[in-house]
Amino acid sequence: MRLNRLTATFALFLCLGFSSLFSPWAFAASKEIIQLQTQVDQLQQQMTQMKQSFDERMGVMKNLLEQNTDAANKVSSAIEGLQSSLNKQQTDRAAQVDQISGQIQALNDTMDELKVRLAKLSKQFEDMQSAQQSMAAQQAQAQQQAQQMAQAPPPDVLYNNALRDYNGGNNDVATKEFSDYIKFYPNTDLAGNAYFYMAEIEFKAGDYQKAIANYDLVLQNFPGGNKAAAAQLKKGLALIETGKEDDGVEELKHVIQRYPRTNEATQARDKLRKMGQTGTRSR
Repeated sequence: MRLNRLTATFALFLCLGFSSLFSPWAFAASKEIIQLQTQVDQLQQQMTQMKQSFDERMGVMKNLLEQNTDAANKVSSAIEGLQSSLNKQQTDRAAQVDQISGQIQALNDTMDELKVRLAKLSKQFEDMQSAQQSMAAQQAQAQQQAQQMAQAPPPDVLYNNALRDYNGGNNDVATKEFSDYIKFYPNTDLAGNAYFYMAEIEFKAGDYQKAIANYDLVLQNFPGGNKAAAAQLKKGLALIETGKEDDGVEELKHVIQRYPRTNEATQARDKLRKMGQTGTRSR
């Protein structure tokens, strides 16, 4: 800037020196030079002001830039901190999730074990209830039988009444009395006779299947009783009536071989002879 002013002053002296040589024209040129100098000064001032303004703005902008840079750095640091915190939280949460998952699995395993134990306890409880109910039922049945036994007629009286009604043709009453005798006195020798007479009533009524069942009870439970031979004979005859001739023939042959000198053996031989059979059992 100082160099520009010296240049302008030197130019002014030159103009003044030349003005003595060129008087009217030189004066006019000097005036223009002065105007130009003035404009140059003004331009220089404007440039100076513009430069100052520019410097000020540059300073402001630099300051703003520095502030923005600091703010950006702070924001970036904050973001990094948040990201680090978020990553840590995610890691912690993942660890917590794994821990909770393990605890849940342990609880599920414990629950399954408890369910198994509960099922076993429930089964044991049900078994105990069933046993208790069975015992109560048996006790009640025993009490009922005891009461019935206390109210039941003496065995001889009950059996003789049943036999009397049987011989008198009162089959329904006789069946009831024989059933009562078996219920109250199942282990006596006459119980086998009661089964036999009930089978006889069923045989006469044509109910051969029930008759066979009661004849079997005589043979199975009272094989040495006085009605065993008759039960064997009548079982064979009942089997023949139901169409099972082979089985019936085998029963009749068994009567002959086991009770050869009895009236039942004679009846069995007569039946086999009428059927064209021999008295020898097949092997």
